[in-house]
Amino acid sequence: MRFNFILTAAGLALSMAAEVLGKPVVIGYYPSWKRAQMAGVDYSKYTHVNLAFGIPTSSGTFSFDGDWFLPQTVTDIHSKGAKALLSVGGWTGSNFFSNIVKNAGSRSTMISSMVNYVKTNNLDGIDIDWEYPGRLGNNCNVYDITNDTPNFLTFLKELRAAFDSNFGSRQKLITLAVRIEPFDTPSGYASDVSEFAKVVDYANLMQYDINGGWNADTGPNAPFNFESGKGLQASFVSAIDAWTGSGWPANQLTAGIAFYGRSTIAKGDMTKDPNNQYQPQESVVPLGDSEDASWYDACAGSTANSGVWMWKHLRDQGVLPSTSTAAAPWVRQWDPVSQTPWLFNPSTKQFISYDDPQSLKIKVDYAASKGLAGTMIWSMNMDYNGELMNVIQSWQTGGPSTSTPTTPTSSTTKTTNTMPATSTKTTTATSSVPQPSTTSTGGNTGGGPVAGGSCSSTGSYQCADTTGRNPAYFLCLYGKWMTQSCGSGTACYQSGSSVSCGWPS
Repeated sequence: MRFNFILTAAGLALSMAAEVLGKPVVIGYYPSWKRAQMAGVDYSKYTHVNLAFGIPTSSGTFSFDGDWFLPQTVTDIHSKGAKALLSVGGWTGSNFFSNIVKNAGSRSTMISSMVNYVKTNNLDGIDIDWEYPGRLGNNCNVYDITNDTPNFLTFLKELRAAFDSNFGSRQKLITLAVRIEPFDTPSGYASDVSEFAKVVDYANLMQYDINGGWNADTGPNAPFNFESGKGLQASFVSAIDAWTGSGWPANQLTAGIAFYGRSTIAKGDMTKDPNNQYQPQESVVPLGDSEDASWYDACAGSTANSGVWMWKHLRDQGVLPSTSTAAAPWVRQWDPVSQTPWLFNPSTKQFISYDDPQSLKIKVDYAASKGLAGTMIWSMNMDYNGELMNVIQSWQTGGPSTSTPTTPTSSTTKTTNTMPATSTKTTTATSSVPQPSTTSTGGNTGGGPVAGGSCSSTGSYQCADTTGRNPAYFLCLYGKWMTQSCGSGTACYQSGSSVSCGWPS
């Protein structure tokens, strides 16, 4: 049996990023309303902690409901070597940004408030989570598609000048939480955001909440790739492409990771079409995990459920007895395009899209291969025994993965109806991880690669031999072949340009 784990250029990133960019940033959001659940979080696993949220008023001031515990929390964060920032805005806190940034007086008020708050609370900077410049987020928000983006740039330049004047040049951080495409303008998203990057330290991509209960069909919360014609045509990959293609430096961009999934109710039995996670769904979102509850939406004037399932509760409520196995009646599926798992309960017709260690590994490796600064996590309180954080930390340890991940199509603890690991759907994805090439063979008089020999295509792979029993393979990095190895007990297989690790025949 062979697990068709194709080696890609993303695998080189773990060593390359450590060498080129140094220690990756790991930015975690600390929801103030979940303080009780933060007790077991290890701040030393993070480089930055964004305390959420400061809520702006129409005048430009803001308030934070965690003022009472902030001093001790900042001290605790600093004691673990991480930086502490206040995040201002959020989904329900973005009502007034548009009006604030268009007026010089209210901009000045907000900037003064931020400077004073940073001073008073010994913070390392401010994170701004405006959802969204030039686009409606929450229905209560004011937005101006023509002027929000240029006004936001003016505000950020003034904030940077104030921070530098009060604290010294680039001594305090300005970070942004941003959507999957750059800021909106009347002609589409901004084609050049390079001026923003000159005054901002990091933009944190929110590469999740891409599909959900607001859609007509079920779909992946955080797809690695999107499927043509199905769901929102956006993904983890397309978000990175959109921002870097618009002039945002990759080394000032972090990849957004959701430590949660979203649930909806399908209209039919999704197990009858198990290779399709895009199926009609009900408009009412069910309750999610044990921490979910109906919440009142002041804008809509009604109550609703979030449908959120934190990773820790998928695990501790028994839905997932292991990281890759579902408990009956839940059935786990793996989608080869979105590169994410999903769950379905035939009894309740509940669907859950989420990320697990397998899907996060794909994202982390790819982000590193693109030269990103690191990762951003929503949110710090949602992990289970460090299972997801261990994957995030793999970026820091360097080197390709030495494990061989399985790619089950479906699984439960009481059934064996799994499809072959090599099966795939006939689909067309608009973006993908770069595929391996074997065109570079320089440096070996026998025609094959040797360690330290020259090669011409960074990201190329080649097995050390064709026996199907040797775990060694070669990776082309910066013009030189490097020796790598498949996981314990597995061997390298090569068929044309396809290189994979699997159990020896």
